[in-house]
Amino acid sequence: MRVDLFDFELPPERIALRPARPRDAARMLLAKGDGTLADHVVRDLPALLRAGDVLVFNDTRVIPAQLEGRRGEAKIGATLHKRIDLRRWQAFVRNAKRLREGDVIDFGAGVSGTAEQRHDDGSWTLFFPGDEPVEVLLERAGRMPLPPYIAGKRPTDEEDRRDYQTMFAARDGAVAAPTAALHFTDGLMAALARAGIAHETLTLHVGAGTFLPVKAQDTADHRMHAEWGRIEADTADRLNRARAAGGRVIAVGTTSLRLLESAAGEDNVIRPFAGDTSIFITPGYRFRAIDGLMTNFHLPRSTLFMLVSALMGLETMQAAYAHAIASAYRFYSYGDSSLLLPEG
Repeated sequence: MRVDLFDFELPPERIALRPARPRDAARMLLAKGDGTLADHVVRDLPALLRAGDVLVFNDTRVIPAQLEGRRGEAKIGATLHKRIDLRRWQAFVRNAKRLREGDVIDFGAGVSGTAEQRHDDGSWTLFFPGDEPVEVLLERAGRMPLPPYIAGKRPTDEEDRRDYQTMFAARDGAVAAPTAALHFTDGLMAALARAGIAHETLTLHVGAGTFLPVKAQDTADHRMHAEWGRIEADTADRLNRARAAGGRVIAVGTTSLRLLESAAGEDNVIRPFAGDTSIFITPGYRFRAIDGLMTNFHLPRSTLFMLVSALMGLETMQAAYAHAIASAYRFYSYGDSSLLLPEG
């Protein structure tokens, strides 16, 4: 499909630079498969779902994966986006033309990285020497990797270390938050449980590739970056049983959705999964694992706007986004939410 079909104009003032407080006070647009739209807030969620439904969260934890350093006199920036092994990460590098294989970058605070290999997409493998886990080194020298549409408007600060982490964060490895889950609080989770709505977790370590623009003119020519994920066998079993009993599986965030769909077969059964996924969902895709999606509002021409258009239909999502813009919803990672139910 033509990528320009997924374009829209977003006024810059609609981009949220801080999250709503409290988190579950964010607005939420309900969109149904028949095209109806309704304005809510996130804490309305228990009344909008049904007993027996299951929300699926991503329990990845964002690491401070942005590094600023020097190779000699040259300033080098690195954003780690995918773990290779215990001491190696693949990274997008700023000022990469000043790097050669074998160069050592000093990131300060006693942290250095060796540029081992340049990849075809322009990224690099960085090796971090030493005995301390790389995550410990990053806590010392790194910054939270806020999306460019926020980081370009204000500096990262200590508030972001708390704000850009979900309440489910348990497994280190993401360089971008699964932002749909940023809206959840202990109080909301308790209200959902009282309403008979269950929840499960899986792990998808979100990479910085999620923010890369689609440069191709046609979706068939776009290449997705791979991300590592896991669904445990008992989690898959419970989700399959919930659907068999008439409950709906509602993915909280496109990261949860993409991993669930990667783990489901043609028979619509979710199976255990451990490995990389580079699934790219565009209109025409047949969903196998999920019955709905809670997600924030996405960038124009992005793979994520293509995904929600595949779930709901392009016309429905164009209308939903036009309504959100006209109604002053807040967009992107720290912005408001939407609940998408294709079957109503």
